[in-house]
Amino acid sequence: MSDQQRPKRKKSKRKLNFLRLSLVVLMFLMLAGAGSAGGYVMYSVKDMPAWDPSALELNLPTIIYDKDNKEIARIYVENRELVQLEQVPASVKDAILATEDIRFYQHKGIDIKRIGGALIADIKAGRAEQGASTITQQLIKRAFLTPEKKLERKIQEAFLAIQLERKYTKDQIFEMYLNQIYYGGGAYGIQSASQVFFGKPVKDLTLEESALLAGLPRAPSYYDPFKNPEAAVKRRNLVIDNMLRYELISATEAEAAKAAELKLSSSKPAQNKNYKFPYFVDYVTDFIIDKYGEDKVYKEGLAVYTTLDPKIQALAEEAMADPKNFPKAKYDENGVVQPQAATVVLDPHTGYVKAIVGGRDHKQKRQFNRATDALRQPGSTFKPIADYGPAIENGDAPATVVKDEPLKIGSKTFKNYNGKYAGFVTYRTAVLKSMNIPAIKVLRDTGIEKGLKFAQKVGITTLVTSADNSSRNDENLSMALGGITYGVKPLELAGAYGAFANEGIFVQPTAITKVTDRDGSVIDKFEAKKTVAMKKTTAYLVTSMLQSVVTAPGGTGSSARLGSRPVAGKTGTTSDDKDAWFAGYTPELVTVVWMGHDNPKEMFGVYGGKYPAMIWKHIMKNALEDAPVKKFPKPAGLVSATVCSQSGLLPGENCPEEHRISDLFAKGTVPKEVCDNHTLMEVCAETNQLPAAGCPDKVIRSFTKGEEPTETCTIHTGAAPPPSGIPVCIDPRHGGIIYRAMTAGPNDMGGCPPDMIQYLDFPPGQEPNTYCPIPEHQVVSNPAEQPSMPRLNAVNE
Repeated sequence: MSDQQRPKRKKSKRKLNFLRLSLVVLMFLMLAGAGSAGGYVMYSVKDMPAWDPSALELNLPTIIYDKDNKEIARIYVENRELVQLEQVPASVKDAILATEDIRFYQHKGIDIKRIGGALIADIKAGRAEQGASTITQQLIKRAFLTPEKKLERKIQEAFLAIQLERKYTKDQIFEMYLNQIYYGGGAYGIQSASQVFFGKPVKDLTLEESALLAGLPRAPSYYDPFKNPEAAVKRRNLVIDNMLRYELISATEAEAAKAAELKLSSSKPAQNKNYKFPYFVDYVTDFIIDKYGEDKVYKEGLAVYTTLDPKIQALAEEAMADPKNFPKAKYDENGVVQPQAATVVLDPHTGYVKAIVGGRDHKQKRQFNRATDALRQPGSTFKPIADYGPAIENGDAPATVVKDEPLKIGSKTFKNYNGKYAGFVTYRTAVLKSMNIPAIKVLRDTGIEKGLKFAQKVGITTLVTSADNSSRNDENLSMALGGITYGVKPLELAGAYGAFANEGIFVQPTAITKVTDRDGSVIDKFEAKKTVAMKKTTAYLVTSMLQSVVTAPGGTGSSARLGSRPVAGKTGTTSDDKDAWFAGYTPELVTVVWMGHDNPKEMFGVYGGKYPAMIWKHIMKNALEDAPVKKFPKPAGLVSATVCSQSGLLPGENCPEEHRISDLFAKGTVPKEVCDNHTLMEVCAETNQLPAAGCPDKVIRSFTKGEEPTETCTIHTGAAPPPSGIPVCIDPRHGGIIYRAMTAGPNDMGGCPPDMIQYLDFPPGQEPNTYCPIPEHQVVSNPAEQPSMPRLNAVNE
C-alpha cells in the first residue's frame, strides 16, 4: 500500500505540565549554578597561597631612627611570652571557646552549622551580624591571608583551614592560636595579654579576668580596658553569658564574675625593657599607632625617621635623673617618685622636637608621658601668651604703664604672689617681677577674646570657649594668671614660646619626618605646619621683656642665665604651689620644664625660678656649648623713645630724672601726649613728709599725682632754726634759673611766697645777684611808714 493510500492519523494534543516544567528548569539552573560555583571555587583555590608553615611565625619589627638616620629603637611584634596549652587554666580555654568557636573540637576546620546559623542571623538583621570563622580559620587568616572580606578569600580560608587541621592536632592548633592572637596594648598571645592588663601570669587569672581577655580579639583597640573600661566590661559580661549558655560555668559563678570590679595592672609593662630614649620612642610609637593602627606598626616592618637629637635627649634625661635638681624625693602609694617633672626641647624654626622626657624614670613601655599628655596649670608662664603678647600686638609697648594695686572685680579678689604692690609700673617691670595685678589689668584692657585668640594662634588647643561650654570656660580674667579649665601640655607650651623665638611664626611641633614600608617606599612625609601668629615686632618686644626676666636685677629667672648668650624666659608657679615651670629660649632652641606631683599637691620651696630653671640651664648650657653666641634678630619697624615710667607718656617738665626711661616701641606706637602726672612740693629732706616748723632741711621734690605726702613731719618738731644761706626763689616759672628771693621786711608787703623760698649755700663769688622778676612776688613798702624809701624790684644790684 502506497503512502497515499495509508489512512492519516489524527495528531493528539498533549496538555502542558507546569510542575514538571518548573522542576526541569530548577534542575537546569542548579546544574548551571553548581557548574559556575565549582568554577569559581576552582579559580579561588588556584590563586590560594601555597602552604608554608613559616607563615605561622612572627613578622617584621618597626624601626625608629634619630635625626641622623641611626637606629634608636625597634618595636617588635614579638611582644609575647609563649605558653603551653596545659599551662592555660580551664577558665581561659572555656571563655575563648564560648566566644570564638564552641564546636572547635568537633569540626574539621570549618563549622557548617555555624555558617548556616550566621547566615540566618545576618538575613534577619539585614547586615553582617555574626561571624562564622572558626579558631582554625582565624589562625589561617592571620598567617596566610589579607583581612579583606571577599568570597574568594573566604574560600581560600576554608581550604587552608582543612589543610591545617590535617597537619596539626586540635590542641596544637589551639595552642598556636592562644600564642599568636592579638589582644591589644601591644600584647600578642594570652600570656603577654595577662601581664599587660593584669600584671600576672595566665595561670593565675580569675574567671572574670579570663572572660575579659577572651573578649578583646574582636576589637582590641575599642575594648582596651585602659582606654575604654566601660566597653571592656560590657564585652566581658557578654563572654560570661556565653559561658553560662554553653553550661561551662554555673549561674552562681556567672553572677559573681559579672559583679566583679575591674582591677587592671597599675601600668603596662615595657615591650622591650631596655631601649634608649624611652619617652621620645613612646611618643613616636603612640603617634604612629594612632595613625596606622597597632597591627601595622607591630607587624609590618615600618621605618620611622624622627627629629630626635641624641645628644640633647641624653642631656635632658641626665638632668631629669639628677636628684640635685629636685627637692627631697618621696614615693606615692604606687611607688612612683614625687614630685615628678617633664621637659621638651625643640627647634623653634623647624618645629622639630629634639628631646622629650616625660618623667624622672621610665619603667613601662608606653607609660604616661607627662611631657606630651599631662595637662597642668601653667601659672605665670601664660602671661606672655594671654596678656602681654596680645597687648603689644594691639599697640602697647614694654614701657606702657599699669598700676599695681589691690584689685577686686565683682566678688573675686586678685593679689600678687608676694602680697606686695608697687604702684605704677611698666609692662617690662611687671613681667620681670611676675606681678599678678598688672597682668590681670592688661588682659582686661586688651580684651579677653583677643587674649584667647592669641593663645590659640600660638598652638594652645586646650582652651575652652563659651561656644564649647557656656557655663565653664576660659573666657574670664583667671586666664591672665594661667588659671584655665584644663591646663596646658608642656609640648604645646614649648610650641607657643617657639613663636616668640621664631619672629612671630608658629611652627607646629613635630617629631617625625618620614615613614616608609618594609620595602622602603614612602608612606608619609611630615611637613611642619607654619602660620603667622603675630607681627615680628611683637615677637621681638615680648622677647626683649622676657630677656629682662633673666638678666635684669630682681628678675625671677636669674638662675637660667647663660653668660653672654641671650636668654629669654618666664617662670611660673601656681598660686597654690602645685605646679612650677620654666619656659625659656635662645635664638636656637626652646626648652620647657614642668615640675609637680602627679596627684597635684602643694610643694614647699619649689618655684619656677629654682628647680625647673636649674634643669633648663643644665640642658641648654650643654646643648649649646659648641654653638656660636647669636643675638635675637631685630626686625625693622622698631624705634627707641624716652617716656615717664609713671605714666608711659612723654616726660613733662616735672617728671624727675629717675622716672625717665628709654625703651623700644613699634613704629607708630610712641605716645604723643606729655605727662602731667607729677607735681612739685616742698618736703622735709629727711622724712619726705610735709615740712614742720622745725625741719632743718627742706627740698622741692616731684611727686606723682595722687601720691603726694599728706602728713607733716613728725621728727622735727619745735621752732624752726634760723635759716642759713642765701634765699632763692624756686618757682618753676623761672625755668631752672636761680634768682634771689624777694623778702619783705617788717613793714613791707608781698615778696616771694615762703613755700617758694629755699636757702642755699654758694661758693664765694658765685652768689646770684638777680632778684626774682615775677610781678606778684615783688615787695611793696608800707606808704604810711616809709613813703620815701625805694625798694629793689627785680633789677641787678
